[in-house]
Amino acid sequence: MRLSFPARRLIGMVLVCLMQVARAQDLPSVELSAAEEAEVQAMVLPVPKAWVGDFEGMRERRLVRILVPYSKTFYAVDRGRQLGIAYEIGKGLEAWLNTKYPYQRKSLRWNVLFIPVARDELLPKLVEGVGDIAAGGLTITGKRLETVDFSPPFASGVREALVTGPGSSPLARLEDLAGMEVTVRQSSSYFEHLTELNEKFKAQGLAPVKIKLADENLESEDLLEMVNVGLVNAIVVDRYIADSWKVVLRDLLIHDAFYLRDDSQLAWAIRKGSPKFKEVLAGFAKTHKIGTAFGNSIRNKYVKNSKELHNATTEEELGRFAELVTLFEKHAGTYDFDYLMLMAQGYQESQLDQKARSHRGAVGVMQLLPSTAADPKVGVQEIDKSADRNIEAGSKYLRLIADTYLDDPALTPMNRTLMSFAAYNAGPGNLRKFRRLAEKSGLDKNVWFGNVEHAAARIVGRETVDYVGNIYKYYVAYKLSLEKVRLKAKR
Repeated sequence: MRLSFPARRLIGMVLVCLMQVARAQDLPSVELSAAEEAEVQAMVLPVPKAWVGDFEGMRERRLVRILVPYSKTFYAVDRGRQLGIAYEIGKGLEAWLNTKYPYQRKSLRWNVLFIPVARDELLPKLVEGVGDIAAGGLTITGKRLETVDFSPPFASGVREALVTGPGSSPLARLEDLAGMEVTVRQSSSYFEHLTELNEKFKAQGLAPVKIKLADENLESEDLLEMVNVGLVNAIVVDRYIADSWKVVLRDLLIHDAFYLRDDSQLAWAIRKGSPKFKEVLAGFAKTHKIGTAFGNSIRNKYVKNSKELHNATTEEELGRFAELVTLFEKHAGTYDFDYLMLMAQGYQESQLDQKARSHRGAVGVMQLLPSTAADPKVGVQEIDKSADRNIEAGSKYLRLIADTYLDDPALTPMNRTLMSFAAYNAGPGNLRKFRRLAEKSGLDKNVWFGNVEHAAARIVGRETVDYVGNIYKYYVAYKLSLEKVRLKAKR
């Protein structure tokens, strides 16, 4: 049964309150206890050293490493459970290899290891030998073929569709994109194809598509969420991804009168100079591509209910923004944060509503317990009565977390803030575990996206990952909105 939004929000606030109680008690300790260290050690997934070779070398190692982007569609981890399209196909490869190329000793079996990396690192890491396959809905393109090879495709005739959000009108032809702003990641095939389209438009005397580069930390489903609530004007995604997410993102308008491409092929990327491995994957694709029973079952399985994302840039919401921006600027200046990041957190916590109250007593814009704010380490009273004091308490508590648990010169200001948000949500004790598990698993303990967030998902599930992810989306939305205001002011 799908809970109503008020019910989900109430449950969420209760969880946050329980976490606040835990984190308030957790503040004195900085190091992991022996029990916590053992807990982390039990969850470690060691990553093999870089290796470059063809199929026979993989057979000797009994190991195939698949590089995957962290994505609700392709690969995710929730309390240790792996899921996603890339995961399912990878496990299918593992089972197929153990049947097709078995070892004489039954105790020796093939293993497929999934290594999450940032999407723009998929191909570079593949070439370096960190993995043997790069997965995640990759389209075969001419530019990519300059550096890597591809397996035979798992899907052909894939359409790249324009998607817009609430209040948009249908477009009739490809030329209607002339002069339109479209957001895509630079590492995507969509960027490559839009660039090619602009060359054609130039030859026809048409205005180019205004290509807006999306943050590489945002996956296609993240951008679809942002389009659905009006944070982004338009994007391009594979039609099957848009169609799947349309089930839960109901304000999307998928433009089917034309496609950017309608002949794309999706495949696994592999290193050049791996002819035997390519031949083996051809045999696997034959029985696992779209059109087979296996391929069709995977295609139909992955539609995920994503965490509620609101439009932080509507007229009403921007009105609240205008009312509170001076307070956020003041306290962000005092406690050395980006004020837009703090505002994005405030929006995630309460939609910038000082009247917000949780069932367990968290109050105001930053949804703090008065007892947490009154703790001598924070020392701010009456946070239920004043947005000023509420934001001050939230900012000061966040600074306390950063200074106590993230006083590490290797951290960039952005990653220090993102991890402070994670601790604000899940507690500093859990943050220590997240970073320790990331480090022991061969990930970068100083980078949240694509690294520490994976450890967080293994330890506490998706709650904290979604919390930080949503704040980041709101932050991007605020920055985009301010850019548009500045551009209008210049005209």
